[in-house]
Amino acid sequence: MDVAWQLIKSEGTEALTLGRLAEQAGVTKPVVYSQFITRSGLLAELYKDFDIRQTRLMDAALEASEKTLESKAHVIATSYVDCVLFQGREIPSVIAALASTPELEKIRREYESVFMDKCRRIFEPFTNSGELRLASLKAMIGAAEALSNAAANKEITADEAKDELQELIIILVKGSASTHA
Repeated sequence: MDVAWQLIKSEGTEALTLGRLAEQAGVTKPVVYSQFITRSGLLAELYKDFDIRQTRLMDAALEASEKTLESKAHVIATSYVDCVLFQGREIPSVIAALASTPELEKIRREYESVFMDKCRRIFEPFTNSGELRLASLKAMIGAAEALSNAAANKEITADEAKDELQELIIILVKGSASTHA
């Protein structure tokens, strides 16, 4: 996995093939093919690796945080941006590649759904209605991806991305009403 991430970092997602991975890792092609079977399988594993890491960091920070909307929003915003920045510009290209096939898009959507469920559980107690709209959750994810990618591409600073995302989460949670659920 580390070699795959390095290959994407140095040459881009397009250069990531199972044959090229085997060559870079110093193993035979059958070893790589038995591990991932297809390029799509490799991309899916890279995304899973990213998601597992992000989830671990976020869960630990959430557990240690205060039980306030501002604190929880800060943890989600900071964890999301930091994880993307740690992985660098490679994760947006992996996510884009995931969207290129129906099976990979399905995996991406499954992980997105898990993240939205987590955010729903975290933030619903802070809504006026006790419910958080799907549209608000989708907006959180869209903002998190856009701001994290902008920070990874050095269009904005990491602090700007985190602060803006935290503010947006708070606005979305406070504005969520049951009439639109």
